[in-house]
Amino acid sequence: MAYLFRDRKETKMQYLIKNLFYKTTPLLLILMNSIAPLKAQTYVDQTSFGKGLLNYVASDSTFSVKFAPRMQGRYELNSAINGNELSSSDHSFLIRRARFKFDGWAYSPNVKYKMEFGLSNNDMSGANKYTKGAPRYILDAVIMWKFAKGWEFWAGQTKMPGNVERVVSSGNLQLIDRSLLNKQFTLDRDMGVQLRHTTKFRNGMMTREKFAITQGEGRNITTGNEGGLQYTARVEWFPFGAFHKKGDYIQAATYRESKPKLMLTYTYNLNQDGVKTRSAMGSYMELLNYVNSNLYRTDITTQFVDGMFKYKGISGMFEWARRRSVNPIALDAFGLPSGDVVVDGDALNLQMGVFVSKKVELAARYTQVQFEPYAGMKNANQYTIGWSKYVQGHKLKVQADLSYTVQEGIATGLLFRTGFDLHF
Repeated sequence: MAYLFRDRKETKMQYLIKNLFYKTTPLLLILMNSIAPLKAQTYVDQTSFGKGLLNYVASDSTFSVKFAPRMQGRYELNSAINGNELSSSDHSFLIRRARFKFDGWAYSPNVKYKMEFGLSNNDMSGANKYTKGAPRYILDAVIMWKFAKGWEFWAGQTKMPGNVERVVSSGNLQLIDRSLLNKQFTLDRDMGVQLRHTTKFRNGMMTREKFAITQGEGRNITTGNEGGLQYTARVEWFPFGAFHKKGDYIQAATYRESKPKLMLTYTYNLNQDGVKTRSAMGSYMELLNYVNSNLYRTDITTQFVDGMFKYKGISGMFEWARRRSVNPIALDAFGLPSGDVVVDGDALNLQMGVFVSKKVELAARYTQVQFEPYAGMKNANQYTIGWSKYVQGHKLKVQADLSYTVQEGIATGLLFRTGFDLHF
């Protein structure tokens, strides 16, 4: 009927288009008004490869968030040595790490946070009754408050201020993976609080002090504190000043230092009434003939002396570790050994690398681990050589290394590994 009363100079198509415009314009105005506040709330920062997949900053500067996924793919060929021959070989392809990381600040740039979640089987393994049987997805969940110049207070779950090799991100390693020293003696992650302080002197020298009080049983524990608390103190000395772009916790000289830079450190850790075989790591020392599987407890101390050196295309790192416990052999209610012991011992790790071209580096590592006789572990020496092509620094790289292991003076294994890292 409306068509009969339209302007006779209009065609039918013109009339339909005009009618559609009149009906949809109010809806478009409502939609634009509802979207406008959202558009004004968030500012999208332009980013680039290796600096996060997404960067957001609120327009009122009340928070920021960066999302940076990463993954590591790997191939391993592990061969056993029997005499002078390779007796057997096993090979495997795996996704060693696949992680989502979020970080930024909240309320104020002085209040930072970090959340990192592990999605690979290796990342989330270790579920038990102390984690309520749930996979250990959470790697880091920590808030960091800079409350005064040079001072920071941390709370949550994150890496302990332990050996330098462990604090270096798995994405910033010089070789395919960390050493035997780190595997047996690291403090890894834990839940609690940390206090950190930095002092800069007029001559360029710098020191850092880090203190932590944590639960002492590692990450993702949900049953409460089964043992005592863990106390850690670490002192770092930089006689020639700070490294470029935090290079003291990045392996390989991907950032060339124009002047020599050196970090020397000492760490002392006491896990009071520790209940695990490797302090906050390893397995729980359970006494099964007790009611409710009571846990064996003993004081465990761990010490580290380590350092990092860089100059131009050359880098070097060393670590010394020692673990001792008061009563290392777990005894049951009848005074008999339960079968669990604290893995006490000493270890030494030496590592260096040199860039032979702008993006290619050759590296070598020597690791020695020696255990106390009651630990029931074999002493070992491991020799590793490696090659890395840093396509875009540590954010996109291809690596390969070869390790030769000697246990109790006898050659036991040859391990070849190669893989890639991709970090957005």
